[in-house]
Amino acid sequence: MTTTTTPSPAVPVAPGQGRRAARVIGGLTHRWLPFALLIGVWELATRAAESPFFPPPSRIASATHELWLSGPVSRLFLTDLAMDNLLPSLGRMVLALAIAAAAGIALGMALGRSERAMAYLDPLLQFCRAIPPPTLVPVFVVLFDLGTQMQVASIVFSVIWPILLNTADGARSVTPLQMDTAEVFRLSAADRIRHIIIPSALPKIFAGLRLALSLSLILMVFSELLPGTVNGIGFQLTDAQSRSDMPAMWSVIVLLGVLGYLLNTLLLAVERRTLGRRRPADGKGNA
Repeated sequence: MTTTTTPSPAVPVAPGQGRRAARVIGGLTHRWLPFALLIGVWELATRAAESPFFPPPSRIASATHELWLSGPVSRLFLTDLAMDNLLPSLGRMVLALAIAAAAGIALGMALGRSERAMAYLDPLLQFCRAIPPPTLVPVFVVLFDLGTQMQVASIVFSVIWPILLNTADGARSVTPLQMDTAEVFRLSAADRIRHIIIPSALPKIFAGLRLALSLSLILMVFSELLPGTVNGIGFQLTDAQSRSDMPAMWSVIVLLGVLGYLLNTLLLAVERRTLGRRRPADGKGNA
């Protein structure tokens, strides 16, 4: 007696899922293909030139893995060198950025809602913002001496301006109609700030934070290039340069690029999540 086996029906794939996967793959291809081509050209060019100052990306990647990312899994593959230098650098940068964000948003809100105060103080703010941060290093050295306090203070002074000015610009975007409506509903000053002024200023605040983030990373490295620094990414960059260890020096540069990309991606994700909650639904029911 012959037994026939009925093949199981294929599970249908929803057209929407297929289009979504195609969009994701296409987006990744368009985003990373130019980068991959650039790395390939760089590899070929440096191998042909054989310059000791420009090692090929393969050697840089090997040095980056060995120096920074060959640690145990429990420490996210971070080596002892990374723990001793990457974490202090990030700690100083995050602390300075947090102080600048808190002070810049608070002062920006106050100035943005007071036309008279903004008119008086705007020339002074623009003057302070225009001062190149490296020129103030001797002043901060005198005030705080070399060390963490000087590094944090120099970063705070330099990154507070984009946050403050963007916040003030966002606070000024609140329309009189919104404030009149708040007055009709008898909202307190705290409720007006929480439900009207801050939501209206959020896009500008995040724009200032993005500028401050990239600037704080640059100033973090610069502050660690000064004499007297004993750890940090900038210190490792100077140390590799003094030893003429070009792969190690380039590995620090690669590490800074990766770090900047990850921090910016994280901030963009927070921005999309925060602003997405405020986006009103359209006529089709989409957020």
